[in-house]
Amino acid sequence: MSALTRWSLVVATWLIVAVVLILPPLLVLSEALRDGLPTALQSLADPDAISAIRLTVEMTVLSVVINTVFGVLAAWLISKYRFPFRGVLVALIEIPISVSPVVAGLVWLLLFGSQGWWGAALDHYNIHIAFAPAGILLATLFVTFPYVTRTILPLMEQQGRDAEDAATLLGASFWQILWRVTLPDARWALLSGILLTTARAMGEFGAVSVVSGHIPGMTETMPLHIETLYNGYQSVAAFSMAALLAIMAMTTVGFRAFFENRARRAALAGDAGS
Repeated sequence: MSALTRWSLVVATWLIVAVVLILPPLLVLSEALRDGLPTALQSLADPDAISAIRLTVEMTVLSVVINTVFGVLAAWLISKYRFPFRGVLVALIEIPISVSPVVAGLVWLLLFGSQGWWGAALDHYNIHIAFAPAGILLATLFVTFPYVTRTILPLMEQQGRDAEDAATLLGASFWQILWRVTLPDARWALLSGILLTTARAMGEFGAVSVVSGHIPGMTETMPLHIETLYNGYQSVAAFSMAALLAIMAMTTVGFRAFFENRARRAALAGDAGS
């Protein structure tokens, strides 16, 4: 490859990155600060905004904890054992990546909405899932389920079962093997998957929009509240919330890049030591 071609590719790549990835956050931040920082902070102190931030954080924490536990167990099962329909299970885990989140939201409405299959029975016992935080959690769990599993699965498959079998012969329990043998080698990949799940959960819009009902102060997460503000011509408040969400997401992605870099350095050091 000639020097001219190489530099052309470099310039083209940076131009695309600048236009697609760098310029939008800068424009959001610029619009948020258009009337000054105090105005932006005041909009974030609105009760509905605080409620949206709190709900987003709560749903993110719950979905990350639940999907981390079940993601690790699913990766363990798939990587360590061979069983019928194993490939089907892998394909099912990847469904949320390929299916539109709006479809997931409609499915939860079909099941738990007031006109859904189980909606009337749940209403009889005063259990509310659709248009309630429980429905938002289900929608978020669906769209974020694959990330922990798909991040640590290749590493667990590479590990094999020799160390686990040796620990089993020495009398270690399942949880001791998982915590002391398997996960220490997969800690950086696990952290990467957790942070990816976190970023995805904070920014989810489609599935949550369908199942939440858009009730201000009750079922509006940060992305939904941004839409409400923008549609209400409160552009500074909308961009202020969008800037906060972007900062939270970019911080999470930054930590993920840091941990991935640590994992690569550790792997290179291990290869050099061997």
